Amino acid sequence: MIDVNELRKGVTFELDGNIYKVVDYSHNKTGRGNATIRVKARNLLTGANIERTFNSGLSVQDVRLDYHNVSYLYQDGDLFYFMDSETFDQPAVGREALGESAVFLKEGMEVKLTFYKGKAIDVELPTSVDLKVVEAEMAIRGDTATGVTKKVTTETGIQVQCPNFVNVGDIIRVDTRTGEYITRV
Repeated sequence: MIDVNELRKGVTFELDGNIYKVVDYSHNKTGRGNATIRVKARNLLTGANIERTFNSGLSVQDVRLDYHNVSYLYQDGDLFYFMDSETFDQPAVGREALGESAVFLKEGMEVKLTFYKGKAIDVELPTSVDLKVVEAEMAIRGDTATGVTKKVTTETGIQVQCPNFVNVGDIIRVDTRTGEYITRV
């Protein structure tokens, strides 16, 4: 059992027969009474998001998960295929289980796959990924007095706000946690 005070971003727990991963966490202590813990979590089996408020002192069931280092192979419809580095198994993960992480996947990318009772349910991406720019807005000449940005589209389809000097064909580094531009590579 896990005390609800120990729930932090990324912690996985079981509640009402479902497995949840904490996406956001806040701890509120009023002047009197017990503290309340507000949790936003994603159901790892269905992809649905929930918000729950717990009183301090309660506990939830912890979950035993297995982790495997895998390489992303390809996408076929709503299924994403990976290959285990050690056993060469090729598990498939549905789009709903990946959530917003799907837009950062590139062929050959090394990620950590989470398994529950032999079924792949979640993927842990590196903190940043290098993506090639395939489409960019035109920069306006002389508009450099302030930090002007433009929207570019990468090879995976994600749109990112970048500085004006980024052009088609450039490779940019994107933060997978926020989806923001970091630097040009």
